Amino acid sequence: MNAAIRAVVRKAIYDGNEVYGIRYGFRGLAEGDIYQMGIDDVGNLLSRGGTMLYTARYPEFAEKEGQEKAIAQLKKFKIDSLIVIGGDGSFMGAKALSEHGFPTVGIPGTIDNDIAGTDFTIGFDTACNTVIEAVDKIRDTATSHERTFIIEVMGRNAGDIALWTGISSGAEKVIIPEIGFDMDQIVEDIKAGRERGKKHIIIILAEGVMSANKFMDKLSTYGNFHSRATVLGHMQRGGAPSARDRVLATMFGFRAVELLNQGHSGICLGIRGNDIVYGDISEVLNRETHTPLMELYEINGDISY
Repeated sequence: MNAAIRAVVRKAIYDGNEVYGIRYGFRGLAEGDIYQMGIDDVGNLLSRGGTMLYTARYPEFAEKEGQEKAIAQLKKFKIDSLIVIGGDGSFMGAKALSEHGFPTVGIPGTIDNDIAGTDFTIGFDTACNTVIEAVDKIRDTATSHERTFIIEVMGRNAGDIALWTGISSGAEKVIIPEIGFDMDQIVEDIKAGRERGKKHIIIILAEGVMSANKFMDKLSTYGNFHSRATVLGHMQRGGAPSARDRVLATMFGFRAVELLNQGHSGICLGIRGNDIVYGDISEVLNRETHTPLMELYEINGDISY
């Protein structure tokens, strides 16, 4: 997100605009936690994870009163357009403001990669790299002790992180909410692998299916597979962004300013192939969420053993 903020500030100032940062998301907007930003405010941001503007939940923004407080602050600071970076909750807020007649553009920023209308969201690639690094380390101890490791990754109800990291780390099994699982088949495959001399089993489990500990308990009812559960948790949400994320965020931020200058509103950006695209934010929110590439799931099933 910092790379996107940097691009927005510098592109907007280059085009002759004034730029204001809003701390703590819609809560900060409603409370007036707003300040003018200059070029120097976004120096040395590219390598920093998270967001320099911080973030907070503000359920009150779903109500008209919360939205009116925000609009009053925007008028107070003479802000005439807004760029919102975040997931579907943030986009709902951006949609509400646009319906009040306030120009908004949304940039998809969530490690879950669960926004419709875009192949990838800011943060997804970095989160995947973090998971891969952790799995590579876990594999060493799994092999040494001949264990079965169930590694729980984030993603809410989306399986993208599990799928992409399962493929790229050579996991024996990937379990995602979009497909589900057959425990009898998993047990059969584990046993077949052991009989062929495999020293370890790595199972990547999306949190939207169940917890790693619960899965391990279910697996243990079929026998002793020397299982261990690992929950990677919030480490997936931090760290220096990957090159891909830095470039993607920069492209999103730059294009968002261009679109606002051209008079667009109520839209959100995305990437399809190598092209930055945009669509109506209402249509994106009403569509089914981005679904992972099922081809990857099938590929992993064919080659993981």
